Amino acid sequence: MGTSTVELTKDNFDEIVSGSDFVLIDFWASWCGPCRMFAPVYEKAAERHQDLIFAKVDTEAQPELAAAFDIQSIPTLMIVRDNIAVFAQPGALPEPGLEEVIGQARDLDMDAVRASVATPASDG
Repeated sequence: MGTSTVELTKDNFDEIVSGSDFVLIDFWASWCGPCRMFAPVYEKAAERHQDLIFAKVDTEAQPELAAAFDIQSIPTLMIVRDNIAVFAQPGALPEPGLEEVIGQARDLDMDAVRASVATPASDG
């Protein structure tokens, strides 16, 4: 079957992310040790959760995407649900941590999230 992750580029990013309800994005680079350690954990999760889109952004090949999301360190995992970034955290997660994050993101009340995004925060 090959890999269960999708390589995101500036050309396919909008199409894939906008066209999906639930996308996990791993921002990584080939020279990054923690990224290489996280890759098999991410792949395994992708095989377990085939109803979700697991995507990867090579920050070396796609610097515009890394800049657009203000990625400061890699690996960074981002979860986008209904075109809203609901999670973003730098660092390689262990398998149980990744599973927990996926579970929490699945359990989100997206109506409440959309409402909170629609309401401008008053940061006085």
